[in-house]
Amino acid sequence: MTTDYKATVFLPTTDFDMKAGLVKKEPALLERWDRLDLYGLLRKARKGREKFVLHDGPPYANGNIHIGTALNKILKDVINRSQSMLGKDAPYVPGWDCHGLPIEWKIEEKYRAAGKSKDAVPVSEFRQECRAFADHWIGVQKAEFRRLGVEGDWDDPYLTMSFPAEARIVEECLKFLMNGGLYRGAKPVMWSVVEETALAEAEVEYHDHTSTTIHVRFPVVSGPEVVRGASIVIWTTTPWTIPANRGIACAADADYVRVKVTEVAEGSRAQVGEAIVVAGPLLPEVAKAAGIAAYEIEAGFPGSDIAFATVCAHPFRGQGYDFDVPVLAGDFVTMDTGTGFVHIAPSHGADDFELGRRHGLPVPELIGPNGAYLDDVPLFAGKKVLWPNGKEGNANSSVLEALAAAGGLLGQGRLVHSYPHSWRSKAPLIFRATPQWFISMETNDLRAKALTAIDEVRWVPGVGRNRIHAMIASRPDWVISRQRAWGVPITLFVDRKTNEPLRDAAVNARIVAAVQAEGADAWFTSPPERFLGAGYDPAQYEQVMDILDVWFDSGSTHAFVLEEREELKWPASLYLEGSDQHRGWFHSSLLEACGTRGRAPYEGVVTHGFVVDGQGRKMSKSLGNTIAPQNVIDQNGADILRLWVATSDFSEDLKIDNDILKAKAEIYRKLRNTLRWIMGSLAGFSDAERLAPAEMPELERWVLHRLAELDKAVRAGYGDYEFHRAFMALTDFCITDLSAFYFDVRKDAIYCDGPASIRRRAARSVLDILFGCLTKWAAPVLCFTMEEAWLTRVPSETDSIHLQEFPAIPADWHNPGLAAKWDRLRDLRRVVTGALEIERREKRIGSSLQAKPVVHVADADLFALAQTADLSELAITSGLDLVEGAGPADAFRLEDVSGVAVSPAPATGGKCVRCWMVLPEVGAHADHPGLCHRCYEVVAHG
Repeated sequence: MTTDYKATVFLPTTDFDMKAGLVKKEPALLERWDRLDLYGLLRKARKGREKFVLHDGPPYANGNIHIGTALNKILKDVINRSQSMLGKDAPYVPGWDCHGLPIEWKIEEKYRAAGKSKDAVPVSEFRQECRAFADHWIGVQKAEFRRLGVEGDWDDPYLTMSFPAEARIVEECLKFLMNGGLYRGAKPVMWSVVEETALAEAEVEYHDHTSTTIHVRFPVVSGPEVVRGASIVIWTTTPWTIPANRGIACAADADYVRVKVTEVAEGSRAQVGEAIVVAGPLLPEVAKAAGIAAYEIEAGFPGSDIAFATVCAHPFRGQGYDFDVPVLAGDFVTMDTGTGFVHIAPSHGADDFELGRRHGLPVPELIGPNGAYLDDVPLFAGKKVLWPNGKEGNANSSVLEALAAAGGLLGQGRLVHSYPHSWRSKAPLIFRATPQWFISMETNDLRAKALTAIDEVRWVPGVGRNRIHAMIASRPDWVISRQRAWGVPITLFVDRKTNEPLRDAAVNARIVAAVQAEGADAWFTSPPERFLGAGYDPAQYEQVMDILDVWFDSGSTHAFVLEEREELKWPASLYLEGSDQHRGWFHSSLLEACGTRGRAPYEGVVTHGFVVDGQGRKMSKSLGNTIAPQNVIDQNGADILRLWVATSDFSEDLKIDNDILKAKAEIYRKLRNTLRWIMGSLAGFSDAERLAPAEMPELERWVLHRLAELDKAVRAGYGDYEFHRAFMALTDFCITDLSAFYFDVRKDAIYCDGPASIRRRAARSVLDILFGCLTKWAAPVLCFTMEEAWLTRVPSETDSIHLQEFPAIPADWHNPGLAAKWDRLRDLRRVVTGALEIERREKRIGSSLQAKPVVHVADADLFALAQTADLSELAITSGLDLVEGAGPADAFRLEDVSGVAVSPAPATGGKCVRCWMVLPEVGAHADHPGLCHRCYEVVAHG
C-alpha cells in the first residue's frame, strides 16, 4: 500500500477567503468601525503628533453623489489615511454647501409644477423648505460617502446653513464692509433671465450658441474731413444691445479705409454711392456680408486719426435716441472678424463698461431682471431678450425691424460661437448693468496680496499655479450679491441720503448675535430696529435684502471650520478639488482669506481631472455612458472603486467603463491571492521561529532589499500625492517579484522543509514581514480588504489596521550590491525557464521538476556568481549542471541575456512522492522508499 504523505506537507491554510465577497463584507466592517469609534481612536492614537489637515471642499447637498464626487472623496480619504499611517494627526471634518441657486431652483420647480409662485410664499417659509431639502440630501450623501469607506467626523460635519456658520459668514462679509473693500456699484454682470439673478464666473458654462449678427451704419455727425458724410459700420452678435449703445471703439494703430459703394448685389441693403468706413483688413469680409459687389477706396488712415475726434449719430436718432455717439480708442478691438469698429454699450459688456467709465459715457439701465426692456425705453418697451424658458425672445427681431426701417441695417447673418450659459438652467446669459455689491480687487491691495499668496502655496500639479495666477491677475471686482431668497443675506443698511452703507461695529455685533442665535432667517423676520438700535432711524436706511454669492459662503469655510475647531489648524495643510475649482472654491477662499487675513487659507492645493468614459468622452445621460458609483459598489464593492482611483493618474482626466473596472478587479484578485498565500503559508508561525536578517539566505535578504526600495517609493508616492506610482510599484512587486519569482522558488522549502530548516524559517520570517508591510502600505487604498486581512491574522475586538503606522524599514536592508547580483541571477533563470517552457509545450516533460538542464555560462563574472547560488532551487528543477563556456549552437538562448545557453535534459532517478523531485536517492530508505533524503528526514524525524 502506498503511504499518503499529504498530511506531512505544510500546505497553506487560512480563513482569508479566496473570493473577496466585498459587497457583503464591507458594510459589516463599516459597522465595526462605527462600533469601535475608529475616528475617535485615531484622534487619541495620534494626539500630539504633527497635524495634517485636509479641509473638505463642501459638495452640494442637492442629489445623489456621482462618479466625480466619489473620485474626490476617495482621493481625500486615501490622503488622510496615508498621512495618518505616516505618523501624523490627520483629522477630517466633512462638510456641505447648503445654500444657493441649485437648491432654491429645486423648490421653485416644485412650486411651478403646482402652479404656485415662490413670491406668494413668505420668505421664511420658502427658506425653511430649502433648508429641509438640503438636510435630506446631506443624510443621503453622508451614507453614500461612508459606504465608499471614507473615514471622518461624520457625527459632527460642518454645514454652511448651521446657525454658527451663517453667523461667521455674516461676520466675514462685514469685515470687508469695515475695511472699505465692499461697495455698491452699477456694473455689467452675467445675468440669468430665467433665474433672475446675477451669476459668478464659477456658475457659468460655455456652450455653442447661434447668434444673429448685424452690420449697422452709424452716420458721422462731425469729425475729420476723411470721415465726413460717411457712416462708420459696426458689427455685433447682440442686436438687442443697440438701444444701449453710447459709443464706438476703434483700434488706434489699425488701418481703416473710407469706401464708396459702386455696385451692389440683388437684395443688398447697401446703396450705390454711399460711403462707409471699415478696417482695411476686414473690407473684403464686410463687402461680402453686405452684398457690396464693387467699391472704390477713397482714403486710408490710421484709427488714431479719428479716435476722440469723431462723433456719430445713433441709428435711432429722432426716435428717442438723440444723443451723440463718440468714437474712442479701445485696446480690445481686434482685426480677426467684424468691421474693426466695436459698438459700445456700457450696460452690457465688461470692456464696454470700462472704456465708457474712463471717458464718461452713461450707463443706462434699459433691461429689467426678467430680460424685458423697461417701460420707458423708446421703441422697445416690454420686448424681451429671452423668454422665461431661456429661448430667444422678441427683442432681437424688434431691433432688426427698427434698424431696417431707420436705414441703419447694412447686413445680417448667423454665427455659431461659444456663449455663456447658466450651469443650473442651461439657458443663455446676458450682460446687464444692475446695482450690485462688489468686493474691490484694488482696495486694500487685495489683488496684490492674492498674487503674492499664490506663490507661497504648493500647487500639485504645478500648472495650477499659473492658472489661478492668470485668473487673479485679470479678474474684475468680485460681485457678491444675488437676487435670490435662499442663502446668507448681505446684512447691510444703506443711508438713503448718502447712498453709503452704515459702518457701525455695534450694529454689526447685534446682527451677528441674532444670526448666531436664530440663523440667517432673523434678518428677514426681525424689524430693522433690532439691529440698528436706538441711535438710528430705520426710515432713513434701506435694509439690503440681497443674498451673498454662495462662493463667498464656501470661501469662508476656513474661518468657521479651520479656526473654530480645536482639532484642526489654520491654514489648512491641503485643499483638494477638481481643476475647475481654480475659478471656484480655491479662488473664493483665496480672496476671502487674503482680504481678511492677508494670506491663503491653505499651504498646498491638489487638483484632479474629470471622469470620462473609456473613449475619453464626457459622461452624459444622452450618450448612456455614465457610471454610477452606487452600481459599482453593489456589483464589485467599494475597494474596486478605490483601486481604480489609486491606480489612475488623477492629474489628468480619468477614464472609466466596465472593461476598465474589470481590469481593476483582476489586479485586485492578484493582490488578494498574493496576500492569501502569504497568510496561508504563515499558519502556526511564532516569534520563536523568526530569524534575524543576518541569519537569512541571500534570497530573503534580496526581498528585504526590495522592501527597502518599496518603502521609499510608497512613502514618496503617498507624500507627493502620486498614488498611482506608489500603488503600481506595490502591485508590480506583488505580481512580478513575489508571485512569479520569490513564492515560486520558496514554495518547495515552505511546503516540504522541516520546521527547523533555516530556509523555511527564513522564508516564513520574510513572509511575516511582507504581511505587515503590504497590508499597511495598501490600507489607505484597499481600506476594507486590508482590515479584513489584518483581523483574520491578528483577531481583536479593539484593533484595526488603520490604527497602525507604516513600518519602519531598517537602513541596512538596503543592499544595492546584492540586488545587482540577483538581477543577473534572475536573468539567468529566465533563460532556463524559457528552455523548459519549450520542453513542456512539446510534452517532453510535464513539470520543471522532471528536468536537470545543463546551463552554459560564457561570462566569467556571471559564472562565478552562479556558483554561489543553488541554481536548481532557483530554476525549480531536480538538478542542474553549470558549465563554463558558450555552449552548443542548438542550445536555447534569449536575445536580451547574453552569454547564457541552456541544453535541456531529463532528471534521472525516482520521483519523490512528497516533494515530487526526481532524484537518484529516491528508494534509498527501506521504511519510506518513496521519499528523497530531505523528505525522509522530515517524515521520520520531524
